Amino acid sequence: MCGIAGYFNIKSPPQPTLRCLERMIWMLQHRGPDGFGFFQDKRAGLAHARLSIVDLDGGWQPIHNEEKTLWIIFNGEIFNYPELRAQLISRGHRFFTDSDTEVIIHLFEDKGVDCLAELNGQFALAIYDQQEQKLFLARDRMGIRPLFYTIHNGRLLFASEIKAIFAADSVNIPREFNNEVLREIFTFWCPAGEDTVFSGIKQLNPGCWLTVDRTGVIEDGQYWDIPFGDECLCQRDEREYADELRHLLIDAVRIRLRADVPVGAYLSGGLDSSAITSLISHYTDNALKTFSVTFADSVYDEGEQQREMVDYLHTDHHAVRCSYQSIGDAFPQVVSHTETPILRTAPAPLFLLSALVRENQYKVVLTGEGADEILGGYDIFKEAKVRAFIGAVPGSECRSSLLKRLYPYLALPPAKSAEYAKRFFDTDASVDDLFYGHRPRWKTTSGTHRFLHEEVAKNTPDPLDKLTRRWKKTLKGLDFFTRTQFLESRLLLGNYLLSSQGDRMGMAHSVEGRYPFLDHRVVEFASTIPPNLRMKVLNEKNILKKAMSGLLPPDINQRKKQPYMAPDILSFFGDQTPDYIDYYLSNCRLKESGLFKPAAVNKLLEKCRKKSRQGFRENMAFVGILSSQILYDHFVDDFSLDIPLDLPEIRIKIQQRG
Repeated sequence: MCGIAGYFNIKSPPQPTLRCLERMIWMLQHRGPDGFGFFQDKRAGLAHARLSIVDLDGGWQPIHNEEKTLWIIFNGEIFNYPELRAQLISRGHRFFTDSDTEVIIHLFEDKGVDCLAELNGQFALAIYDQQEQKLFLARDRMGIRPLFYTIHNGRLLFASEIKAIFAADSVNIPREFNNEVLREIFTFWCPAGEDTVFSGIKQLNPGCWLTVDRTGVIEDGQYWDIPFGDECLCQRDEREYADELRHLLIDAVRIRLRADVPVGAYLSGGLDSSAITSLISHYTDNALKTFSVTFADSVYDEGEQQREMVDYLHTDHHAVRCSYQSIGDAFPQVVSHTETPILRTAPAPLFLLSALVRENQYKVVLTGEGADEILGGYDIFKEAKVRAFIGAVPGSECRSSLLKRLYPYLALPPAKSAEYAKRFFDTDASVDDLFYGHRPRWKTTSGTHRFLHEEVAKNTPDPLDKLTRRWKKTLKGLDFFTRTQFLESRLLLGNYLLSSQGDRMGMAHSVEGRYPFLDHRVVEFASTIPPNLRMKVLNEKNILKKAMSGLLPPDINQRKKQPYMAPDILSFFGDQTPDYIDYYLSNCRLKESGLFKPAAVNKLLEKCRKKSRQGFRENMAFVGILSSQILYDHFVDDFSLDIPLDLPEIRIKIQQRG
């Protein structure tokens, strides 16, 4: 894991100095605290901040091919690199290092863009062809590792995080909010596509690549997508699906333990992280150190289940206990790392958890992220099935009573009365609606729009228009359950969970997360499981539970889904109110940003101060407004560079290698 940054001169403007690359990479030092590497010529510049995990002595970047015509910087891991390396050596390639990075450059030399299909990993990479004067960017299939870019004054700038792009030219690069994306976030919890909340800054979408050459021609493409809809025409026995899933997961876990440093695991007490931890324990020799979050508020705490798994597997376990105050205190730092407005405080405990991991001198952890999306685990999928079941016989009181089984873990569940539940879940909607499964959630979240400034709401298009244009063709051929899974996997997983709760919170403390459930072989296989077996009746992750039978305590294996959550408004108005609330939400700051209606925000503040346990909309609105205001202050109004004249870390003169 690392941070990457660089530029490519499209119109041959004056070449940036090495100092420009130093400014960019210094902003990513948290991603790569072990040292820096640089490459620069008249056309391009590459910078790398290293977190040493594989080939600790020799894997410094940028890395080149034999002739020094191709140069690569790479953030992430390629888990099948030993097998690929052996193949490349047999074809005559010479290696200077034992790193996974060098495997990519030789594979690209042989196959170009097609090399991406052979990589099993999580990555964002940049390859510069010095002879052709061409830059190639690519991102992993599921979007685990981030990659942002912009074109400014005839130059393409790219980096692992947006702050590094702004640092390249902090005076002239526009730092403005994209109100269209802000409205998308206040609908979907995240951006709807490649645009970010900062105008002109884009992300490379998951499973995509981009090239730019010396003439300024930019090409892009998609090399992979989740193959939902390709399920086996001949339905197999559940046991066969379970056996194959277990076999794939064992190998996905095994190769993700490849590292030259110790590898730990997150253990939440739920099925997914417990499954990964159990597979490590049963099928590898890896020494097992586990880490978890517990909460002072019992509504969110899973400490009892964590202790059960620790006792079952005899792990060396460490936990961080989160209070309302610790979440509130960490929140401004969390937002600075997410680089996007967030509607929940859930990233904050994971920020504190990665700090615990680093305190224990670990750099790598395996996690259970992704299982719910690909194997049918979330209540939003269960909700869609229940709504469709009721819609088939809308007058049935018996069927309508099933709504009470949804979201039982919430302090204020939406099914508080039968009539309210039917309106909330819109049981009369048609399953042919492309967004059938997500409408109730988006309707709830859209209630936060009343806080948006009139100019934000008036001058931006309907957020659903972008989703319709992007995915209409893909979604039309899928059943309602699979449509819901696809959107959850491609929208919320990539643009929120793997970003704001995954990469950013881990790398804030130089910790790499690895995700066995998101091994592309596991994802592709999961898409072939028929929808009625992914969630059998209302039994979520049915095949995973069968695959893990005998490897987990029965009550953990059959435990009902309890999504990871954290206290929202309670974290700011529970025990005490952080001093920064009055600053960021003052009328002066609200008017300066122009994002929200000051009068509406003031009323919400009064409501929160009187009663800190609020409903969905209030929680999302408050956290979303606060995070947006913090982001505006840190990145738009007062973006500052505090970079030493001489970088204090190791600088590798990589041009002299070989």
